[in-house]
Amino acid sequence: MSTEFFERQSKARRSTKWLVAMFFLAVVGIVGMVFLASATAVGFYNENRSNLQAFHVKPVAPWTIPLGVSAAALVLIAGGSWYKVSMLSGGGTTVAESVGGRRIVPNTTNPVERKVLNVVEEMAIASGMPVPPVFMLPEESAINAFAAGYSSSDAVVAVTRGTAEQLSRDELQGVIAHEFSHILNGDMRLNIRLIGVLHGILLLGLIGQMLFRGAAYSGRSSSKEGGGGVIALFAIGLALVLIGLIGTLFGNLIKAAVSRQREYLADSSAVQFTRNPLGIAGALKRIGAAALGSRLQHPNAAEMSHMYFGQGVWEGFSGMMATHPPLQKRILRLDPEWNGKFPKSTGAAAGMSQASGAVGFAGATGADEQLSVEVVENAADQVGAPTEDHRLYATRLVRELPATIVEAVHDPYGSRAVIFALLLDREEDVRAIQMKALAVNTSRDIVELTAKLAPTIHRLDTRTRLPLVDMSLPALRSMTRPQYVEFSKAFQELVRADNRLGLFEWTLHRILLRHLRPQFEKIATPRISYYGLQRLAEPCSVLLSTLGYTSGTNAQASQAVADAASQLPDVAIKFLPVERCGLAKLETALDRLSQVSAKHRGRLVEACAAAICADEKVNIREVELLRGISDMLDCPMPPLLPGQQVNRTKNREK
Repeated sequence: MSTEFFERQSKARRSTKWLVAMFFLAVVGIVGMVFLASATAVGFYNENRSNLQAFHVKPVAPWTIPLGVSAAALVLIAGGSWYKVSMLSGGGTTVAESVGGRRIVPNTTNPVERKVLNVVEEMAIASGMPVPPVFMLPEESAINAFAAGYSSSDAVVAVTRGTAEQLSRDELQGVIAHEFSHILNGDMRLNIRLIGVLHGILLLGLIGQMLFRGAAYSGRSSSKEGGGGVIALFAIGLALVLIGLIGTLFGNLIKAAVSRQREYLADSSAVQFTRNPLGIAGALKRIGAAALGSRLQHPNAAEMSHMYFGQGVWEGFSGMMATHPPLQKRILRLDPEWNGKFPKSTGAAAGMSQASGAVGFAGATGADEQLSVEVVENAADQVGAPTEDHRLYATRLVRELPATIVEAVHDPYGSRAVIFALLLDREEDVRAIQMKALAVNTSRDIVELTAKLAPTIHRLDTRTRLPLVDMSLPALRSMTRPQYVEFSKAFQELVRADNRLGLFEWTLHRILLRHLRPQFEKIATPRISYYGLQRLAEPCSVLLSTLGYTSGTNAQASQAVADAASQLPDVAIKFLPVERCGLAKLETALDRLSQVSAKHRGRLVEACAAAICADEKVNIREVELLRGISDMLDCPMPPLLPGQQVNRTKNREK
């Protein structure tokens, strides 16, 4: 198993622990300063009490107020962080809207917006990920972008108007590939947590600024008798501002430490994805040439400075607290022959890069087409590591889809019809039952559109089915809450109407629910509960036995499980009878297995690949089933391509 993707995921989680440690140190420093400041104030008060008789003052116990104020500061910091994290629980959408982002509707006809959507869609399909919603920051003419969310299910990609209008398609691909690497590397969740943590640290300074301004305003309008209160307010505000500088210092240091190396990693991942270092280098050069560069104007831009493609706010002269490496260094890593001069801005190039290749996707199911067993056995090597070949494949796939399907999948109504059509059985009697169930649970126009699209969808290559689910998600996420409730009910009834729902169709159904539900329902963010597979022998056995039964006879299924078990020698895998491998049991098993650490989910993907390859024959349907299961394990697998080169430097970690 290639460990690169899973190691990056593990590093992201270790960074979260490091962030907690840094937060603890920052809190200790701030609360300590609050204690010293309040103790100094109490000491000064007691020493000068005789000079303040006019205010009827009384002596104060030396430790009562400092301890109380310190406790209040601690509660304020913790409460501020909790409040900010709660505000951001909506995931990427909340973050994008907080800096003025406006969602681009999936069926937009604006050519600039369409260009951005097409690039994001191609990148998502090539990565084996759901297509994320895209936001534009219409008031920002600088060149910048970011990805935000807790997981691929609630991720969004946001670009400024300057990015969409000024970059060529190759440059835009480089920027989007950079942001997708942040999604794949597990950076997004860390970045959102960082916003929440830093809000608590900075809160005392913000309150101090408010008190300072309030004292200045009161000082202009107060009487002499109230002068003492104004002075006290002024002193408290000034003290909190100074203490807040400590929070600012810690916050900026934490941002810088978390972000810099991840930007270099994202740049190199983007080059691997596009095989075009000059694309992302060109985008960075345009930032250097632009008057505003990558600086954003929104009032909330500073708290998200660690998330941007380029430096979003001014970060001082020294660069010590910069969240991004110097622009020149990033460019030289990508283009060593760069002469150090930034090009004059000439606007975006209009050309559309065309993908090569002659493989068609429409007009044949492709279910029986065979794929190299060696490619599938090494499928885990490709998790989270899309390449230019995958991007070209995705471009070609989308371009060769029938126009009616592409139009429908980008429309809030049409996307529902596409999903329903994907689940319709090919046998007329079963399909008639399903259509009756559909007619009872959704509107007539969607039922009619489903019937119209179904013949075309059933003629498409099997490889298009999983991408169609992923492509439909942005449009489905734009549904209103009542529309979602209706769609969800109709969807479930359609699944129940087919009493023999196949494993592949069930997988499509589960993937859709996994990525759509967080938009409309309160779904807990997935957490790691297991750091090994030894305690998960039962769900592992359910998963691998279920896959084994797709091979044919019981003997073939038993051999498939044995081959899979050889990939997991430390787990007591058993070949289970078919009655213990229903879809409901598989759903429960996958829910538990998705809670294991990234490295061991990678081992599971390897075991699943071994089960599928046991009979030395692999068809496209089995390959797409493997990709679907990988998605449910949060291991995004790019398309497995015929004739693909196999990574022969495998390093299997057991």
